[in-house]
Amino acid sequence: MLQSGGAIRCMRDPTRGGVATVINELAKSAGVEILIEETAMPVRDGVRAACEILGLDPLYVACEGRLVAIVDGSAADKVLAAMRRHPLGSDSCRIGTVTRGGAPRVLLQTAFGTTRLPDVLAGAQLPRPRIC
Repeated sequence: MLQSGGAIRCMRDPTRGGVATVINELAKSAGVEILIEETAMPVRDGVRAACEILGLDPLYVACEGRLVAIVDGSAADKVLAAMRRHPLGSDSCRIGTVTRGGAPRVLLQTAFGTTRLPDVLAGAQLPRPRIC
C-alpha cells in the first residue's frame, strides 16, 4: 500500500467495535462526514446468516484480520489495486467516501436507498474471551 504512491491518511483495525465504530471515531477526530455504502460492505454469507439468527448488526461485529484505510481520493484506485495484488488483500474494496461538508458523522446508504446514522457501539455486542 505504501509503495503504491497513494496518500494514506490513516489505517485502523476494526477488531473492537467493528467497522461502524472505527469509521465514526475517524469522522469525529478528523471533523468530516463519511458516507459508507451498505451494498459495498463485504459480509460473508455465513457471517450475515449468523448475525441474522443472533439479531446482530454486522457493522459492529469484530473484524479480526481486516483494516479500514482512509486514502486520498485521487490515489484510492492505486492503493486498492496494490491491496488486491497481495494474497491477503484480494477481497479489498472501497466502501465509502469522505466529504468535507456537514457535521462530523457517518451516514450509511442502505440497500433500500435510504440513509441512517450508524453510531459508535456502546458496550460490547459480543463478549470477547480473555486471553491469558
